[in-house]
Amino acid sequence: MRVAIIHYWLVGMRGGEKVLEALCNIYPCADIYTHVYDIAAISDVIRKHKVHTTFIDGLPYSKKMYKKYLPLMPMALEQIDLNEYDLVISSESGPAKGVIPTSTAVHVCYCHSPMRYIWNMYNRYYDSSGLMTRLMMPPLAHYLRTWDVATANRVDDFAANSATVAQRIKSYYRRDAEVIHPPVDTAAFRPVAASELGDYHLMVGELVGYKRPDLAVEAFNRMKAKLLVIGGGEMLDHLRKIAGPTVTILGPQPFDVLKHHYARCKALIFPGEEDFGIVPVEAMASGRPVIAFGRGGATETVVRDRTGVFFGTQTVEALIDAVERLERIDFDPADAVARAGEFRTEIFMEKFKSFVVRSTASRAQVGVA
Repeated sequence: MRVAIIHYWLVGMRGGEKVLEALCNIYPCADIYTHVYDIAAISDVIRKHKVHTTFIDGLPYSKKMYKKYLPLMPMALEQIDLNEYDLVISSESGPAKGVIPTSTAVHVCYCHSPMRYIWNMYNRYYDSSGLMTRLMMPPLAHYLRTWDVATANRVDDFAANSATVAQRIKSYYRRDAEVIHPPVDTAAFRPVAASELGDYHLMVGELVGYKRPDLAVEAFNRMKAKLLVIGGGEMLDHLRKIAGPTVTILGPQPFDVLKHHYARCKALIFPGEEDFGIVPVEAMASGRPVIAFGRGGATETVVRDRTGVFFGTQTVEALIDAVERLERIDFDPADAVARAGEFRTEIFMEKFKSFVVRSTASRAQVGVA
């Protein structure tokens, strides 16, 4: 089949781009379409494919300010010519699924989440925006929601990266979605001997408000316990200002440093609500337990009281209680490694290929009827 993959933007290698890499390996001859393409920030696996951009890529400062052009992205998607493709795969988190395939093509959407900034996190984004953005957001979000719901009908079948996201798809689009957890390169991580374990907890991720890194810092300040924080983002400077003497904000780090600390921390702290959350799986693949907020994707990966513990409210007190509870659990690193193995890349690839085969067969049966 002639295959086109639509990915919202290519400006770095995060979870969505790791999914795109796996799709590239499944469909090595596929063409990729995206709004913005920063070739220097993208992996060799993706660069091997022919990448087309929309007109957004040619706008001023698009590689850094692409989100400012969000209102133009629906128009840009609808201008993509997909006439020569039999299978269209949209990778949706920013606008991607709103393309217009031919009437004979199969269009499947792998949804990381319906656009957070107009749906479940709209109020958080609104509250943290400047005055001019707050004035513009209500009418623009209304327009984008209307377009987003309408374009759900251009998709033959949805796959969601978690049950959490499948529920959002059901709520916002009134469509069912098959849950296919995203690929995690679990083979890249290894446990270490107990004698090599450190005396610190670890938090990893982009330092932005909804991930609640401030909660982790405040809890470990109060406990006077050691915490390492790895990641960059808009809250980096603020966290360095509020960090006490037992909290070390390392900022962005290379993979080898990340892997080293995954394997040697007492436990991973995961205080935000994520769509899926690859970080807890990477920690478990390193043989370490997870202390996570009990909502979102972490509830689908971490096994309660076996590979980690949950806390029910995003408060300092609840997080401290969870840290103390984990110390009373007889944790076996082998259980964590085995659980992480259930999310390895090969499993994603097999499930996604089967999903496409079923979607294609279903579409063919409808055509025959």
